[in-house]
Formats: sequence, C-alpha cells, structure tokens
Amino acid sequence: MTKIKKNDFIEIEFTGLANGEIFDTTNKKDAEKMGIEPTNIKPLTISVGNQMILQGLDEDLEGKETGKEYSIHILPEKAFGKRDPSMIKTYGLSHFTKQNINPYPGMALQLDNTIAKVLSVSGGRVTMDFNNPIAGKEVDYKYKINKIITENKEKINALQDFFFKQRFEFQLKDKKVIFKDDKIKQFIDMIGPKFSEITGLEFTAEAKKETKKESKKEEKK
Repeated sequence: MTKIKKNDFIEIEFTGLANGEIFDTTNKKDAEKMGIEPTNIKPLTISVGNQMILQGLDEDLEGKETGKEYSIHILPEKAFGKRDPSMIKTYGLSHFTKQNINPYPGMALQLDNTIAKVLSVSGGRVTMDFNNPIAGKEVDYKYKINKIITENKEKINALQDFFFKQRFEFQLKDKKVIFKDDKIKQFIDMIGPKFSEITGLEFTAEAKKETKKESKKEEKK
C-alpha cells in the first residue's frame, strides 16, 4: 500500500484529547460528546508537512498508510506550546462594567479579537489569560487517513479553505491556476510560490481589466 509522503494531499479524520477530555475532533460522534452540533463536522483535507495541522501530528503522518488507525502522544513544544507568562494581562474592572459585563473567574471573553479566560477579579482589577487553553499540556491524537487526494481542484480548494478561509473562483489550464478575483492578487503574488512548491502547479491572479466607463471617468478627472 502507498505510504504518505511530504506534500501529499490527504483526507484525514482525528480526535484530540487533553487530560483524557476531547478538545478537537473531525468525528461527528466525538463532536456530540463535546456538546458540539455535528452538522458541519467532517474530515479535513490537508497537505502533509506544510503546517496545516498541529506540528506533532503533521510530522507523524509521513510513512503512514491509508485506512489504518493511528495514535500519537504529543508534548507541549509540538502541540500548543508552553504557557507564556506575558500572555497574562490585568485590566481595570471599569473596562468591563462600562460594557455591562460582570467578569468572574473562569469566564471566557473576547478581547482584542482573542478569546481570553478570566483568572481573578480582585480590588477593582481583572486578570486575564490569553494563552491557548491547551498551552502547556501534553495531548493525544487518534487519527485515520481516509484517502490520498489526487484531483488538483480539490487540492486548490483545500489550500483556499486553510489560507483564505473562503473559496475564490479559478480556472485550471494544464498546470496553471488562474484566479479570476483580483482582490486576492496580492496574496497570490506572496504565497503563490509556496502553493507551487506544494502542488507543482503555477498560481496567478488576473488583475481587473479597466472598463470603458472606468476609463472615461479617469479621463474626466
């Protein structure tokens, strides 16, 4: 059976546990155990060795086979990192009460576009922890590689899902991938070489063509 190698695109399903409790999964049954609605839970498509999943799990994939179940124990350094004391910050209580928020220890809040946990509320001050909740913990993953992805369209969409968090229209001509939306041209210019290294395809984005109406507006200016 073919063994997985770097840059292969694979469909993988996994479940991550910390202290014996599930914190991450692509499995519908495990999602239900977490109290998560399983409707949108599905296997993930990633490119091996390109940091599209946790480092320790990513490194374990090479040499594995499809259809088999595996498990791995990962230390913090290759999981969610060690806890960083600088990520613990203190705010005045008024910062929250002005927004009609009554913080209490254990409460999760979004600050500066990041989810943080309230550690303590004392003397008009609120101490917040911005570390990932799994930081500093050893984790265990059980996983199975369902299949190797060979269709270029699926590969391109997997890269879009991970890097852009949405899908843009593109055209595939031989070994050339042409994106039709010039909004992502600057991103393709930057990350295109990496995409090419992973897929063996050439990536480009077409600049928007100036219409006659737009041209006349510029002339009037």
